[in-house]
Amino acid sequence: METQHTPPTIPSQVPTHGVTLKSIIIASILIPINCYWVIEMEVIRYSGHPVTISLFFNVIFSLFVIIGFNQLLKHIFPRTSLAQSELVVVYLMLSIASGITGHDMLEILVPMLGHAFRFVTPENEWQQLFLPFLPEWLTVNNKQLLQGYYEGDLPLYTYDTLLGWATPVLWWTAFIAVLVFGMLCINIIVRKQWIEYEKLSYPIIHLPLNLTGADRNNFFKNKIMWAGFCVAGGLALWNGICFLYPFLPELPTRNRSYRVFTDRPWNAMGNVPFSLYPFAIGLGFFIPLDLSFSCWFFFWYWRILRVVGAMFGFRSLPRFPYMNEQASGGYLALCVLALWTSRRHLLFVGRMIFKNEATQAARDGPISYRGAVFGLIAAMLFLVVFCYYGGANIGIMLVFFVIYYMISIAITRMRAELGTPVHDLHYSGPDQILTRTIGTRRLGRENLIMFSLFWFINRAYRSHPMPHQLEGFKIMERTNMSMRRIIFALMLAAVLGSLAGFWALIDRGYQLGMEVRAYSPSLNAFGIEPYRRLTGWLQSPTGTLVPETGFMGFGFLITTILMLFRMRFVWWPFHPAGFAISTSWGMNVTWGCLFMSWFIKLIVLKYGGPVKYRKIAPFFLGLILGEFTIGSTWTIIGIIGGIPTYGFWV
Repeated sequence: METQHTPPTIPSQVPTHGVTLKSIIIASILIPINCYWVIEMEVIRYSGHPVTISLFFNVIFSLFVIIGFNQLLKHIFPRTSLAQSELVVVYLMLSIASGITGHDMLEILVPMLGHAFRFVTPENEWQQLFLPFLPEWLTVNNKQLLQGYYEGDLPLYTYDTLLGWATPVLWWTAFIAVLVFGMLCINIIVRKQWIEYEKLSYPIIHLPLNLTGADRNNFFKNKIMWAGFCVAGGLALWNGICFLYPFLPELPTRNRSYRVFTDRPWNAMGNVPFSLYPFAIGLGFFIPLDLSFSCWFFFWYWRILRVVGAMFGFRSLPRFPYMNEQASGGYLALCVLALWTSRRHLLFVGRMIFKNEATQAARDGPISYRGAVFGLIAAMLFLVVFCYYGGANIGIMLVFFVIYYMISIAITRMRAELGTPVHDLHYSGPDQILTRTIGTRRLGRENLIMFSLFWFINRAYRSHPMPHQLEGFKIMERTNMSMRRIIFALMLAAVLGSLAGFWALIDRGYQLGMEVRAYSPSLNAFGIEPYRRLTGWLQSPTGTLVPETGFMGFGFLITTILMLFRMRFVWWPFHPAGFAISTSWGMNVTWGCLFMSWFIKLIVLKYGGPVKYRKIAPFFLGLILGEFTIGSTWTIIGIIGGIPTYGFWV
């Protein structure tokens, strides 16, 4: 519901110090280590996938270790120990850097850079279709450089090799930095509305806030928390041992698929996945009941729709019920609804652009509203000019990035209000929306090529940096931290994360040979996916896809209706975000966990009330911390020992 906008107020407490040189140095040292660790898990070993979860387990593990060393420093060298605000800065910087490096950003971009030149053949006709039109400054076409990356056993650290990679790496780093800066400007604009006025719940921050909090000693002394830690950590420990010694019986928590129905039309439902990840149950416990209910309810809603399609023989709609298209419309609706409920604040921001608010900015935020608005305009200008020099149309690319930021706002709002453990939006970004609504024939080759180069930010949205920025602002507000220099810290994390991610991916390629030695079955798929899609667009151009566009509009309408009913009726059990997010891969994997946490929370609140809920909450934080800690330890053992080890996540 809409909240009444009130003028900014002066905090009653003096803010504690925030970004310090010490925190910047520690984060800068840990960023390359974490990026390398993420690449080893997600690309080389294809196990773990930390950044496909809303709360990155590699960052939580790193923070846990830092806190352990910090406790020792307090006893030995008290003056050198880290304050809470410094731990928060390290956490935020590692989260931003890991997200940029991870599964849905650089891990897709780097295999794309030279794939078209490496795998061009007369049969695929890439040379005639698009190869001459790929921007040279954004791709790698040198055969020797590509031989080193794909075949390995060639030196990377030579002048010519580094210089050959430098141009695309630096240009893409600049692009990523500006893209992230635009997100930061949007978060600064909506920060007070979504944090102070609406007081959204931010469920994802519970664990990092307790780990870094001033009363973290009480958190670590909580026996209920350690009980949860032992349950989840014990399961991960035992299953890890079972992985090494297969004759021992595993206690299954990971995702498994079951064929429930074999007869028509029910077999259209397909295999039903089910899992009981302790960390997902822990995260789900802090989700509002209406959302956790909606997530698993709409999971079955989509399955039933498949059966309905089979019953009525919707052969003219072969992709019924068009889940990706409806999800696109749902996310756009969530953005529009979030901005609509914030309209008075946004009007206030518009008025403040033309006033001198330097004093207010110093008290309330990292920069003024005027600076944030002009910063967003400057970021958009850079992005469209970047695309113009890549050969694309400025107007089309402006619409492209408007839609991209709309989806980013929807994800950020969803995380802030509801804290879903996953939020992947596969194959439903602005590239897909525009090709469905406008048609590939009207868009033209140059725009389609640029769409393909942006596959790495639109394939899915699991490791998106924007929610972490706003959650960081919320943690800073809860801990009364000063926001001075936080923009510098977050932007430094984006740049270092990009450079470290490029380094880790290219280095492992030159060491192992990404074409033949990496264990990741999807590595080459990430490289070929955009070019295979581009080939289809160019060989078989289409106009407006009416069914796809219609179902996208239907998804927008359904999400809006669900929100209106939720605002009108207190008893309404369905949350619109549940409709939009339930189409995703992540929700297929975790629906069982959310059902379990929903059921437990419902029983606790019904028979124990808020008091019992607060008392038992540390147990679920322990579930998250325990599985993250022991699960991360197994991955480290595997990397150091060069052996396959247990991956507690997918």
